Amino acid sequence: MGLRDLLVHLDASPRAAARLDFAAALAARHGAHLVGLHAVEASLPAGLTSDLGGAALGQLAQRMREEAQAQAGRSRASFEEKLRRDGLQGEWREATTLPAEAVALHARYADLAVLGQPQPGSAEAMLDAALLESVLFQSGRPVLTVPHSGHFASAPERVLVAWNAGREATRAVHDALPLLRAASHVAVVAINPRHGIGGHGDVPAADIALHLARHGVTATAAHIVTEEVPEADVLLNEAADSDIGLIVMGAYGHSRLRQLILGGVTRGILARMTVPVLLAH
Repeated sequence: MGLRDLLVHLDASPRAAARLDFAAALAARHGAHLVGLHAVEASLPAGLTSDLGGAALGQLAQRMREEAQAQAGRSRASFEEKLRRDGLQGEWREATTLPAEAVALHARYADLAVLGQPQPGSAEAMLDAALLESVLFQSGRPVLTVPHSGHFASAPERVLVAWNAGREATRAVHDALPLLRAASHVAVVAINPRHGIGGHGDVPAADIALHLARHGVTATAAHIVTEEVPEADVLLNEAADSDIGLIVMGAYGHSRLRQLILGGVTRGILARMTVPVLLAH
């Protein structure tokens, strides 16, 4: 199994260029086909009333469509120039309605979707979070999230696997295998490991490290017990101390009144991530 199709979501945000650089580096490393998807909402907000009058609303809608088309054109030009400069194979796609659903749909036909981290406090934070959750829970594919600050222009060499012996973590490890095989260093870390049926063995993280070894991945295994520091902070501290370039972890969550709610550790990582994070559900 390898990475053959990569999808990168390119919107109008300033961070789209950093996502493209990272996705292109992955595509080059794995010889993958890179798909650039520009998915934005080009229609009028649902809450806008007709107080402006029919003509004014029509003009506003037309202006929004023209602006969306112009931005899509700029994004496409940057994407195609990146393909040409880096000698990559790829294609461009556009969607102008329901971005969250569109990205989830296109992600089903890729091995990995590269998205941006929702930036806390930004005007687009809620929309970006909804898009991320939609792809995570509806596409059936892993999502690699790039932080909203920092530059990541090379494929990760040092990878940290957050292991809790759960279903989601198992899915993440399997989906990340091509990245783990390509890495020069893989560390599997279990935090506050639980024992017994459904938990860890006698040596936490050793069992999955052995499984990885059979797939050609040499990984170290370690566990950390702490009650004072939140698990998300422990992972981020470990990543910083070990010069990690990618965190691999399961994405936990559930549905509440048909709204997706991410689990606490997942939310903590997404809020404060400093390196790219591969999430799988």
